Amino acid sequence: MGLDQRFPSDLLPDDHRGLLIGGAWRPASGGEVFEVLDPADGSVLTTVADASVEDAVTALDAAVAAQAAWARTAPRERGEILRGAFETIAARADEIALLMSLEMGKTVAESKGEVSYGNEFFRWFSEEAVRIAGRWMQAPAGGSRLLTMKKPVGPCLFVTPWNFPLAMATRKIGPAIAAGCTMVVKPAAQTPLTMLAVAGILADAGLPDGVLNIVPSTRAAEISERLQADDRLRKVSFTGSTGIGRVLVRQSAEQLQRVSMELGGNAPFLVFEDADLDAAVDGAMTAKMRNMGEACTAANRFLVHESVAEEFGQRLAARMGALVVGRGQDDGVDVGPLIEQKALDGVRKRVDDAVAEGARVLTGGSDAEVPAEGFFYPPTVLVDVPADSALNREEIFGPVAPVLSFRTEEEAIARANDTAYGLASYVYTRDLARTIRVAEALEYGMVGVNTGLISNPAAPFGGVKASGFGREGGFEGIEEYLETTYVALPAT
Repeated sequence: MGLDQRFPSDLLPDDHRGLLIGGAWRPASGGEVFEVLDPADGSVLTTVADASVEDAVTALDAAVAAQAAWARTAPRERGEILRGAFETIAARADEIALLMSLEMGKTVAESKGEVSYGNEFFRWFSEEAVRIAGRWMQAPAGGSRLLTMKKPVGPCLFVTPWNFPLAMATRKIGPAIAAGCTMVVKPAAQTPLTMLAVAGILADAGLPDGVLNIVPSTRAAEISERLQADDRLRKVSFTGSTGIGRVLVRQSAEQLQRVSMELGGNAPFLVFEDADLDAAVDGAMTAKMRNMGEACTAANRFLVHESVAEEFGQRLAARMGALVVGRGQDDGVDVGPLIEQKALDGVRKRVDDAVAEGARVLTGGSDAEVPAEGFFYPPTVLVDVPADSALNREEIFGPVAPVLSFRTEEEAIARANDTAYGLASYVYTRDLARTIRVAEALEYGMVGVNTGLISNPAAPFGGVKASGFGREGGFEGIEEYLETTYVALPAT
């Protein structure tokens, strides 16, 4: 059954399944298309135009042509466009959530949660657009005045992932629009439909032609390489794997482009002996099972004090084992499919390898427990996982929770930091002094204390080490799209 039969809406009409360049919807220059699959059964939802490298250059041409006029547009006008898009998305949340669920797999309820969360970036940056400010001061030695002003960086390239197809786009597009930047967006080939729907909403909200250009494509590497070689492109923002992030950073060097990289994670979830175990298990479910575990912030390693490790593992297994796996659009389903066969194979291999190395399965771990069609994997909890197992060293990106124990606070911190990554971390304790010590010692861009949900549009999202650099959201988010000009003025 195709998308048209399951999604009777004008949110994404046929002519909006192409490229958006310079305000016009058009097919790919070579007429090529690619299929968007339903991960619940592998069937084809619809086809989307497959942009060529030449199409991407045309999109950059449009962004460059629109840049000067957009930079001169009043901040209030830019903010009002974002606010209008925010209101439309809020009004059509149910339709957008269904579309997202179909192409990405997560439940409709969870998709609606993403719509609400991701839409807040449009509201937040609609308010930040009018708060871009410089400063004026007298030079310390006297005799002159110092003026600083903020200007938009210029045309940007955004490469967005498949796991949060709305939120990962809005938290780049929102601040870029607010700052006065134009952009080319290359959405993930697995989930282009949500981005195309958002683009239509922004156009209807009054966004001028050429400010936002969308090029769905299966040629991500070729497109990024070509556009980054163009000296008109001034900024690149990418969310995805660390490996690809490194390639994009290297490519940015020749033109000295500004870059923001939100890359992989290996989040530790620390539970100390004084923690409220009920709250810790609740938080673990949120930190692990959001988006079926397909999140860079997902808890990847559960480090639990030896005095409560067994009880925590059993409680977590009971909760995970009770989750219902199935198609995201069906009532009563808690966990949808993974995004594609490659992802399923990767999760399955890590679990099988860990079990072969001596890990013990408390729940899950067997394909017999999930639907035969589609890319499903059961929620799984393992204990006695060897410290050097790939399950602990690599990002799992699936509904699998390895539980390990520790004895001392120093050991917990050392093991938490023993990774190349540094995006999100979680700490459960009722000791205030310990909270401060551990938060200061953890080498992560974000620390959640007694909570499994840390993402917030008003907070700076980002990591350190191999998890990237730059921040999205918060007051810091718009600075990624602004340059500073200093003007020296004589006193008289």
